[in-house]
Order: sequence, then C-alpha cells, then structure tokens
Amino acid sequence: MSARRPPRRRSAAAPWVVVGVVVTLGAATLALWFAGPGSRGSSAAPTSDASTTRAPTSSASGAGTTSASPTPSSPPSASPSSSSTASTDPWAGWTLAQQVGQVFMVGVSVSDPKEVSLDAVRRDHVGNVFLQGRTTAGASHVRSLVASFTDLVGPSTTRGVPMLVATDQEGGVVQVLRGPGFSTIPSALEQSRLGTADLTSRASGWGRELADAGVNLDLAPVMDLVDASSAPHNPPVGALDRSYGFTPTSVTTHANAFSAGLRDAGVAVSVKHFPGLGRVTQNTDTHAGVTDTVTTRHDRSVEVFASGIAAGAESVMVSTAVYSRIDPDHPAAFSRTVVTGMLRGDLGFHGLVVTDDLSGAAQVERWTPGQRAVQALEAGVDLVLSSKEPQVTHAMVAAVLAKAQADPQFAATVRTAAQHVLEAKGQWPPTR
Repeated sequence: MSARRPPRRRSAAAPWVVVGVVVTLGAATLALWFAGPGSRGSSAAPTSDASTTRAPTSSASGAGTTSASPTPSSPPSASPSSSSTASTDPWAGWTLAQQVGQVFMVGVSVSDPKEVSLDAVRRDHVGNVFLQGRTTAGASHVRSLVASFTDLVGPSTTRGVPMLVATDQEGGVVQVLRGPGFSTIPSALEQSRLGTADLTSRASGWGRELADAGVNLDLAPVMDLVDASSAPHNPPVGALDRSYGFTPTSVTTHANAFSAGLRDAGVAVSVKHFPGLGRVTQNTDTHAGVTDTVTTRHDRSVEVFASGIAAGAESVMVSTAVYSRIDPDHPAAFSRTVVTGMLRGDLGFHGLVVTDDLSGAAQVERWTPGQRAVQALEAGVDLVLSSKEPQVTHAMVAAVLAKAQADPQFAATVRTAAQHVLEAKGQWPPTR
C-alpha cells in the first residue's frame, strides 16, 4: 500500500493551512507559517507569547527533580477528564498516554526496520517517526516503509493525529534515502558554491522527492558555523563537509535557500544543531564529555540560527554538547538556559524544538533513558528524538508518563509540548 502524507487541516476559506508562529528578533516581529505541499499564502495573525511559551521552571539539574510551572493555557491536572468540559478543553477525550506519545519521535531503520519501532506506536502511542540509517532501495521501498507506520494512525494509537515523518536528507555523506526516485544531493559545502536561486530550485526538487515518499520533515539544514582553519578538526560538521561555507553570510544565505526549496515542496525543515557544533573537537554521537569552551550566549554562531528562524524554519534541533560559557552544568538539550532562555527568549522562537538523538549518543550515556527525556522536556524541548536505539523509547515514554501522572505541573509541561507538536502538524486544536 502506498504511503500517505499526513493530512493537514485546511481552512474552508483558503486552500492552505496556516499555523501562526511569532518570532521576535529585537524590535521586529515576524509571522511564520507552516504551509501545505507546494502552496504559499499570507501569514496568519500572530499568536500571543502567553499561548505559545512555557512558564519558567527551575534549572534541570537532575532527572525527575525539576517541575515546570503550568502555563495559563494548560489545565494543571494530569488527567484529561478534569473539570473542564469538552467545549473548553481541547484535550477532552485524550488520555495522558496519548498526549505523552506526541512528544516522542522513534527511529526506524530504513534497511532493517524492527518490530520495536512499530510497538512504540501501537503500545506507547508515539506519534512521530524518524527514518534513520542508509538505503539505496529507492522511493518505492521508502513509501511502503512509511505506510507501515502511518497505517497505524487511529483512535487507539495517536488519536487519529497524523505523524511527522522525518529523516536526515542533507546531502553528501549524510543522505539517508538513495536509489531510484532520489537524487544524489551534493554536500552542504558543495551547495554553498551554488547561486542561491539555483540552490532553492534544486532543493525544491529534493523536497518533492521526499514528499512523494511520505516524508514531511527534513532534519536539515546544518547551520553550525565552522572556521575554515579548524574544519578538519571538527568531526561532526567541518570534517564531513556539512557546513554551508565558513562565514555567517555564506551559511545563512545558502542554508536558507535550501530551506526555502524544501518548504516550496511542502516539506518542513529543522535547522541544527543549536547553539552550534562548529567549534567542538569530538562528535557527540561517539564521545562523552563533548564541550564547547568558546561559544557565548550572544555569539555570532548563535546569530546564524536567528537568521534561519527569521527565514521561516519550522523547527530547531538542539545539540547535546555542553557549552561551558553558557551553561557548564547541562548538555544543551537539557538546559533551560539554552532552550527556554536563548532559543525561546533571546531568539523569540515559538516553533517546534527537537533534541538531537537521545537514545544512542555517547554524550548522554550517563543519564538513564528516562532521565534524558524528562530533563529535555523540563528544559523546554517539544519533541524527544530516540533514533539510533529505538528499543529505549519505551523506557523514555514510561518515565515521562509516570512523572506526568504524579506531577500536575510536569503534566502541563508535557501538554504544552504536545500542543507545539500538533501545531507543527496543522492539527491544533485537535479534533475529537
């Protein structure tokens, strides 16, 4: 059976979906939108900060020890069957487990899919999948694989809400999907040598290939700023030619051109790896203790991400490196200073925040899977990525669910994250 792209809610007044997201950069306020495939429309009216941001919580210093304050728009009860009626509570009819499932994305091997990934949807209500690994089998294979997951969408799993289906289709050495139906995409460094109009046109074609295979979110482009002289000594980005050049101008213009092309094809993007992996000397996937000792809160490498956000990035991926001059005590994905203070506050981003992999990365091994998920959500993240070792997803979900059942304030934090995920899907408020 062919894969189906998750349907997006459409307004009767216009043939596109508009989800208003406000980005405030200094005195400028920009309204961003998440449009349907190949469609462009006028921006929606801005949403208020109160309805899109989490209330402050204390620093995530340990797993399960930090509680988020309930947001004004979220009921404090962990149960959807509170005193709110169906007419006033958008979560009426949802179980807490289904809400928790929306804030997870489980990895699916494109070459050897495991039953445990399907179980994450069937048993734990996980509402999003990430195609990982490498395949040269082509688009037909990918469509069938995607369909095996999207066909599970229903009232008892994701409450009928469609999935975010993501992958890493950057180009060069980081291109998950290859074979008939997929172009060979040049590396980001090679893309940076193209004219921006040409790059946008090519990226639009790459985006159509993804959309045709059932993918609606590309965890790309990389917007890490790398110095040319240190690129060979920067394992996660520079050494792999994943950088769009070596100056802020080159990175912003070309990464944004890539994003514009995918967006024209109806595929959302996630700029990464905030606040930047361009200065580390080890890879967080394979090493623990990876620390950036240079980047500051208002660094030029952070400003590059501000440009990506202003250009319309629907999502931002947060790295798991530690930034000693920003928050020396927590990896970025567990840091309220980074996620809520910098990304939400300084850069005014109200879209979808996703972690880098929290399942198999050596950088986070010293935390249990449950601790990783809880701390990321407490920091302000919306979507926990469990890509390389999907078997740990159940432990993550179970820990988040248990804490939400015991702690109404944390339940409100989960509910806000789930709302952001549904907004990214064009499914807010949810249908009943």
